[in-house]
Amino acid sequence: MYNLVRHTEPAPGASRTVRFDGDEHGSEVSFFLVDNEPGQGPALHVHPYTETWIVRAGEAEFMVGRDRMRAGPGDIVVGGAGVPHKFRNVGTGRLQLVCIHASARIIQEWVEEHDQPAA
Repeated sequence: MYNLVRHTEPAPGASRTVRFDGDEHGSEVSFFLVDNEPGQGPALHVHPYTETWIVRAGEAEFMVGRDRMRAGPGDIVVGGAGVPHKFRNVGTGRLQLVCIHASARIIQEWVEEHDQPAA
């Protein structure tokens, strides 16, 4: 058995990020294929499972818990289950990431910045 999900170009002005929820396709893994302009990235959020990021192009600044780090092409960053995190394109070109979710469905809760526990 297999499932093939064909690539489609986004509508002009639409987000270039692709969301894949594995359970819709017989997979136990989900992911985002991120394609962001400089300055773009998600707000602080958390998942009940680990998330693994693979930087394909560009430069990102990640905040995982209280830690901040920069990552570039080929770098891999892993955030633990229940740890608030976010990233931002801090380069001058497009940021391309694969965001792997260790879950058949993406489960995401947005977190207010001031809700972060003290270091």
